[in-house]
Amino acid sequence: MTPVEPSRPENFWSSLEPPAREALLRGGRVRTFPAGTHLLLQGERPDQVLIIKSGWAKVAVGDLEGREVVIAVRGPGELVGETGLLNDSPRTATLTALHPVSALSVTRPRFAAFLNDHPQAWPLIYRTASRRLAQSDGRIVALGSLDGAARLARLMLALAEESGTPDEGGVRLPPLSQEELGSCVDASRETVARALRDWRQRGLIRTRWRRIVLLDPEGLRKLLGES
Repeated sequence: MTPVEPSRPENFWSSLEPPAREALLRGGRVRTFPAGTHLLLQGERPDQVLIIKSGWAKVAVGDLEGREVVIAVRGPGELVGETGLLNDSPRTATLTALHPVSALSVTRPRFAAFLNDHPQAWPLIYRTASRRLAQSDGRIVALGSLDGAARLARLMLALAEESGTPDEGGVRLPPLSQEELGSCVDASRETVARALRDWRQRGLIRTRWRRIVLLDPEGLRKLLGES
Protein backbone atom coordinates (compact mmCIF):
# COMPACT_ATOMS: atom_id res chain seq x y z
CA MET A 1 0.00 0.00 0.00
CA THR A 2 1.44 3.35 -1.05
CA PRO A 3 -0.03 6.43 0.64
CA VAL A 4 -0.35 9.47 -1.59
CA GLU A 5 0.98 12.84 -0.56
CA PRO A 6 -1.12 15.74 -1.85
CA SER A 7 0.63 17.56 -4.69
CA ARG A 8 -0.66 20.92 -3.42
CA PRO A 9 -0.89 22.86 -6.68
CA GLU A 10 -0.64 26.59 -6.09
CA ASN A 11 -3.98 28.30 -5.67
CA PHE A 12 -4.92 31.91 -6.28
CA TRP A 13 -4.12 33.14 -2.78
CA SER A 14 -0.81 31.30 -2.38
CA SER A 15 0.32 32.53 -5.81
CA LEU A 16 -0.14 36.21 -4.94
CA GLU A 17 2.78 38.34 -3.81
CA PRO A 18 2.55 39.58 -0.19
CA PRO A 19 1.72 43.21 -1.21
CA ALA A 20 -1.20 41.97 -3.32
CA ARG A 21 -2.51 39.84 -0.45
CA GLU A 22 -2.30 42.81 1.89
CA ALA A 23 -4.22 44.95 -0.60
CA LEU A 24 -7.02 42.39 -0.78
CA LEU A 25 -7.16 42.09 2.99
CA ARG A 26 -7.45 45.87 3.31
CA GLY A 27 -10.16 46.03 0.65
CA GLY A 28 -12.25 43.09 1.84
CA ARG A 29 -13.83 41.67 4.94
CA VAL A 30 -13.85 38.16 6.35
CA ARG A 31 -17.24 36.48 6.44
CA THR A 32 -18.29 33.16 7.97
CA PHE A 33 -20.90 30.82 6.54
CA PRO A 34 -22.48 27.94 8.51
CA ALA A 35 -22.69 24.53 6.86
CA GLY A 36 -25.49 24.33 4.30
CA THR A 37 -25.68 28.06 3.60
CA HIS A 38 -25.22 29.57 0.15
CA LEU A 39 -22.16 31.72 -0.42
CA LEU A 40 -23.22 32.59 -3.97
CA LEU A 41 -26.49 31.94 -5.81
CA GLN A 42 -27.11 30.84 -9.38
CA GLY A 43 -28.82 33.61 -11.36
CA GLU A 44 -27.95 36.47 -9.02
CA ARG A 45 -26.15 39.58 -10.21
CA PRO A 46 -22.51 39.40 -9.13
CA ASP A 47 -21.49 41.98 -6.55
CA GLN A 48 -18.48 40.33 -4.91
CA VAL A 49 -15.75 37.75 -5.22
CA LEU A 50 -14.76 35.38 -2.44
CA ILE A 51 -11.41 33.90 -1.48
CA ILE A 52 -11.93 30.87 0.72
CA LYS A 53 -9.79 30.94 3.86
CA SER A 54 -10.96 27.71 5.47
CA GLY A 55 -13.57 25.04 4.84
CA TRP A 56 -15.04 23.52 1.71
CA ALA A 57 -17.92 24.47 -0.57
CA LYS A 58 -19.60 22.69 -3.46
CA VAL A 59 -20.36 24.27 -6.82
CA ALA A 60 -23.70 23.09 -8.19
CA VAL A 61 -26.09 24.00 -10.99
CA GLY A 62 -29.82 23.43 -11.09
CA ASP A 63 -31.30 21.82 -14.20
CA LEU A 64 -34.71 22.51 -15.73
CA GLU A 65 -36.28 19.76 -13.62
CA GLY A 66 -35.02 21.26 -10.38
CA ARG A 67 -32.30 18.71 -9.76
CA GLU A 68 -28.95 19.76 -8.36
CA VAL A 69 -25.80 18.69 -10.21
CA VAL A 70 -22.52 19.11 -8.34
CA ILE A 71 -19.78 20.14 -10.76
CA ALA A 72 -16.85 20.96 -8.47
CA VAL A 73 -15.65 21.60 -4.94
CA ARG A 74 -13.68 24.63 -3.82
CA GLY A 75 -11.40 24.89 -0.81
CA PRO A 76 -8.84 27.05 1.00
CA GLY A 77 -7.04 29.63 -1.13
CA GLU A 78 -9.39 29.41 -4.09
CA LEU A 79 -10.99 32.41 -5.79
CA VAL A 80 -14.70 32.01 -6.52
CA GLY A 81 -17.33 34.19 -8.12
CA GLU A 82 -14.94 36.05 -10.40
CA THR A 83 -16.36 34.91 -13.74
CA GLY A 84 -19.77 36.54 -13.48
CA LEU A 85 -18.25 39.65 -11.97
CA LEU A 86 -15.68 40.10 -14.73
CA ASN A 87 -18.19 39.24 -17.47
CA ASP A 88 -20.97 41.28 -15.86
CA SER A 89 -23.30 38.30 -16.25
CA PRO A 90 -25.56 36.43 -13.81
CA ARG A 91 -23.90 33.70 -11.79
CA THR A 92 -24.07 30.32 -13.50
CA ALA A 93 -23.85 28.16 -10.36
CA THR A 94 -24.57 28.10 -6.63
CA LEU A 95 -21.79 27.79 -4.07
CA THR A 96 -22.84 26.06 -0.83
CA ALA A 97 -20.81 25.47 2.33
CA LEU A 98 -20.22 21.78 2.99
CA HIS A 99 -19.21 22.66 6.55
CA PRO A 100 -18.41 26.01 8.19
CA VAL A 101 -16.55 28.23 5.72
CA SER A 102 -14.56 31.40 6.31
CA ALA A 103 -13.96 33.57 3.24
CA LEU A 104 -12.58 36.98 2.35
CA SER A 105 -15.31 38.96 0.56
CA VAL A 106 -14.22 41.71 -1.85
CA THR A 107 -16.85 43.89 -3.48
CA ARG A 108 -16.92 44.42 -7.23
CA PRO A 109 -15.54 48.01 -7.19
CA ARG A 110 -12.73 47.10 -4.81
CA PHE A 111 -11.76 43.99 -6.76
CA ALA A 112 -11.67 46.06 -9.97
CA ALA A 113 -9.45 48.60 -8.20
CA PHE A 114 -7.23 45.77 -6.96
CA LEU A 115 -6.74 44.46 -10.51
CA ASN A 116 -5.89 47.95 -11.76
CA ASP A 117 -3.28 48.35 -9.03
CA HIS A 118 -1.96 44.77 -9.28
CA PRO A 119 -2.12 43.69 -12.96
CA GLN A 120 0.17 40.76 -12.16
CA ALA A 121 -2.92 39.08 -10.68
CA TRP A 122 -4.48 38.68 -14.13
CA PRO A 123 -2.31 35.70 -15.17
CA LEU A 124 -3.34 33.94 -11.95
CA ILE A 125 -7.00 34.43 -12.84
CA TYR A 126 -6.38 33.10 -16.37
CA ARG A 127 -4.49 30.12 -14.93
CA THR A 128 -7.37 29.37 -12.56
CA ALA A 129 -9.90 29.55 -15.40
CA SER A 130 -7.74 27.35 -17.63
CA ARG A 131 -7.32 24.70 -14.92
CA ARG A 132 -11.04 24.60 -14.23
CA LEU A 133 -11.85 24.33 -17.93
CA ALA A 134 -9.44 21.40 -18.24
CA GLN A 135 -11.09 19.71 -15.27
CA SER A 136 -14.50 20.23 -16.87
CA ASP A 137 -13.30 18.82 -20.19
CA GLY A 138 -11.86 15.79 -18.42
CA ARG A 139 -15.16 15.19 -16.67
CA ILE A 140 -17.05 15.34 -19.98
CA VAL A 141 -14.65 12.83 -21.58
CA ALA A 142 -14.98 10.49 -18.58
CA LEU A 143 -18.78 10.62 -18.72
CA GLY A 144 -18.69 9.23 -22.23
CA SER A 145 -15.97 6.61 -21.83
CA LEU A 146 -16.13 5.13 -18.30
CA ASP A 147 -18.71 3.43 -16.12
CA GLY A 148 -19.95 5.01 -12.91
CA ALA A 149 -17.47 3.31 -10.57
CA ALA A 150 -14.54 4.21 -12.82
CA ARG A 151 -15.68 7.83 -13.02
CA LEU A 152 -15.90 7.89 -9.23
CA ALA A 153 -12.38 6.49 -8.91
CA ARG A 154 -11.04 9.17 -11.28
CA LEU A 155 -12.81 11.86 -9.28
CA MET A 156 -11.41 10.63 -5.98
CA LEU A 157 -7.86 10.49 -7.33
CA ALA A 158 -8.21 14.03 -8.65
CA LEU A 159 -9.64 15.31 -5.37
CA ALA A 160 -6.79 13.68 -3.45
CA GLU A 161 -4.15 15.30 -5.65
CA GLU A 162 -5.76 18.73 -5.85
CA SER A 163 -7.48 19.15 -2.50
CA GLY A 164 -6.51 16.31 -0.17
CA THR A 165 -5.21 16.71 3.37
CA PRO A 166 -3.02 14.14 5.22
CA ASP A 167 -4.99 11.83 7.51
CA GLU A 168 -3.59 8.76 9.33
CA GLY A 169 -1.71 7.00 6.54
CA GLY A 170 -3.72 8.42 3.68
CA VAL A 171 -5.32 11.52 2.25
CA ARG A 172 -8.73 12.82 3.31
CA LEU A 173 -10.98 14.07 0.54
CA PRO A 174 -13.34 17.07 0.71
CA PRO A 175 -16.51 16.15 2.67
CA LEU A 176 -18.93 15.18 -0.08
CA SER A 177 -21.86 12.88 0.68
CA GLN A 178 -22.49 9.75 -1.39
CA GLU A 179 -25.34 11.54 -3.16
CA GLU A 180 -23.08 14.51 -3.96
CA LEU A 181 -20.32 12.21 -5.22
CA GLY A 182 -22.86 10.52 -7.46
CA SER A 183 -23.98 13.89 -8.77
CA CYS A 184 -20.37 14.77 -9.59
CA VAL A 185 -19.92 11.69 -11.78
CA ASP A 186 -23.49 11.17 -13.00
CA ALA A 187 -23.94 7.93 -11.05
CA SER A 188 -26.63 6.72 -8.67
CA ARG A 189 -26.14 6.75 -4.92
CA GLU A 190 -26.35 2.95 -5.03
CA THR A 191 -23.46 2.78 -7.52
CA VAL A 192 -21.36 5.03 -5.29
CA ALA A 193 -22.20 3.03 -2.14
CA ARG A 194 -21.37 -0.27 -3.87
CA ALA A 195 -18.04 1.01 -5.19
CA LEU A 196 -17.03 2.50 -1.84
CA ARG A 197 -17.93 -0.76 -0.07
CA ASP A 198 -15.81 -2.76 -2.51
CA TRP A 199 -12.81 -0.40 -2.20
CA ARG A 200 -13.12 -0.35 1.57
CA GLN A 201 -13.00 -4.17 1.65
CA ARG A 202 -9.91 -4.10 -0.58
CA GLY A 203 -8.20 -1.71 1.84
CA LEU A 204 -8.04 1.13 -0.69
CA ILE A 205 -10.07 3.60 1.35
CA ARG A 206 -11.37 4.26 4.85
CA THR A 207 -14.82 5.81 5.26
CA ARG A 208 -17.11 7.42 7.77
CA TRP A 209 -20.06 9.77 7.27
CA ARG A 210 -18.97 12.48 4.80
CA ARG A 211 -15.39 11.35 5.33
CA ILE A 212 -13.33 9.36 2.82
CA VAL A 213 -9.61 8.75 3.29
CA LEU A 214 -7.75 7.42 0.26
CA LEU A 215 -5.20 4.88 1.50
CA ASP A 216 -3.89 3.28 -1.68
CA PRO A 217 -4.08 5.45 -4.82
CA GLU A 218 -1.94 3.04 -6.84
CA GLY A 219 -4.37 0.25 -6.07
CA LEU A 220 -7.24 2.43 -7.25
CA ARG A 221 -5.36 3.29 -10.45
CA LYS A 222 -4.74 -0.42 -11.10
CA LEU A 223 -8.48 -1.03 -10.91
CA LEU A 224 -8.79 1.59 -13.67
CA GLY A 225 -6.09 -0.17 -15.70
CA GLU A 226 -3.69 2.72 -15.20
CA SER A 227 -0.12 2.66 -13.92
